[in-house]
Amino acid sequence: MTDAVDQDLICAIATPPGQGGIGIVRLSGPGAKRVAEKICARGLVSRKAVYCEFKNAAERLDDGVALWFPAPNSFTGEEVVELQGHGGPVVQQQILNALCSLGARLAKPGEFSERAFHNGKLDLAQAEAVADLISSTSIAAARAAVNTLRGDFSNKVNDLIERITTLRVQVEAAIDFPDEELEILEQAGVVEALKAIVQAHKDIIESANQGRLLSSGLQVALIGAPNVGKSSLLNALAGEEAAIVTDIPGTTRDLLKVDLLINNLPIRLVDTAGLRDSEDTIEQQGVARARAQIAQADIVLLVVAVPELTDSGVKEQIQELREQFSGAQGPPPEILVVVNKTDLAAPPDLDQRVNHAAVSARTGEGLTELKSKLQKLAGYTDDATEFSARARHVDALKAAAAQVDASLLALQGGLGVELVAEELSLAQRYLGRITGDVSADDLLGRIFSEFCIGK
Repeated sequence: MTDAVDQDLICAIATPPGQGGIGIVRLSGPGAKRVAEKICARGLVSRKAVYCEFKNAAERLDDGVALWFPAPNSFTGEEVVELQGHGGPVVQQQILNALCSLGARLAKPGEFSERAFHNGKLDLAQAEAVADLISSTSIAAARAAVNTLRGDFSNKVNDLIERITTLRVQVEAAIDFPDEELEILEQAGVVEALKAIVQAHKDIIESANQGRLLSSGLQVALIGAPNVGKSSLLNALAGEEAAIVTDIPGTTRDLLKVDLLINNLPIRLVDTAGLRDSEDTIEQQGVARARAQIAQADIVLLVVAVPELTDSGVKEQIQELREQFSGAQGPPPEILVVVNKTDLAAPPDLDQRVNHAAVSARTGEGLTELKSKLQKLAGYTDDATEFSARARHVDALKAAAAQVDASLLALQGGLGVELVAEELSLAQRYLGRITGDVSADDLLGRIFSEFCIGK
């Protein structure tokens, strides 16, 4: 265990809160077996379920099964004991109190998984896959998370690291022979190897982005003027009356969020207040929240209505949106214009350079095409995704790819072998952040704080 982890005894409820048939309290750290045997009032046998009564001094708290996993053959790599009793919150809290009175402390969110990472039981990508598996919203997402948990994603990243390491050895060796460095690198096939690594990065980035979409989902904001049918469109896509629909402008005054699946792609639709100037204080706050939601979205559905719709008017709204994106951190969201109310009149011809879809939220016409365009705009295909991933993984892969590209350009441009070596070193560091080989403590803190307590 590294110095980054407290070497003490932690405990937590490992099953969901509330009432259930079974409740599990997990204990990990030095002395776990000794403390658990005091609660169980009997000896525990390695990896064998032992029936016992759970007691606090002479008071009987519950009865159930105790399992002891000796270090290092446990989830965390430490001594671990699981007390499996009845799933009542009061009973479980009493067991926790008893454990804490014997020297344990309550675990922080994700602390069991963090200890597994520090003790070499999981790398960082695998640890994150634990949380992704728990929160998966589809069978495809769960399968992808399982693949990452068993190491499929990490193996691909480690293969890239190994290939870059091999090149770095060759490049560093050439530095010692400045008069022959280009000949040495040519004989070693470094240029071709770099080109192959560039392509490998492209392939894994594409797969990782698919995995990111499956695990994190797509944030889609519905925006537009009042009464263009945003709430009706949300209801039509969701297949339920999630939003109130009236002819009164300004009905939607706050954000309304609905989760749905389109061909296994998790999507969070956010209906926003109609964008207009208003004297109503509450509506003003709704419009402000709508503008903030736009900046957080992956895709913005700009809803316009057929009546009084013009090509120039649509372009003007798109331009206003893009001006709002300017200066924001990260890439701007994609814009898809949704021409609604086609049941009232035929939509006018729009500039083919404007990405749009024509629908009728009332009749459902065009919704299938809209869903397909959403999926295509997100870059998601319904093929079996290889593994789950997160936005930080994709960002790290892109950063590493940029460094490999830079090293190739430096070599081809004759800028010096030292520069090539430096670019490759940076690429390797970016890749190391994915698996945790190179990770700052604050990054680890942010990652594991998102886990549920007891995991």
